[in-house]
Amino acid sequence: MRMRRILGLALAAAALAGTSALGAVSARAASSPDITRDECTAAGGQVTSQPYAGYTCTLPDGTKQPIT
Repeated sequence: MRMRRILGLALAAAALAGTSALGAVSARAASSPDITRDECTAAGGQVTSQPYAGYTCTLPDGTKQPIT
């Protein structure tokens, strides 16, 4: 019985770790990725300078993405 409990706890910990890792990857994928200046202009966007924040790309649909 004790072995079954330990095995259950180990399995639960592994499942929780897998879920949190998947959540972190999904969160990064859901956020807008950084693009380059060339990719911005190729997509029809406009590169603008933001004071103290660097450069951003404003795309034709109104979204803004940081430039890498």
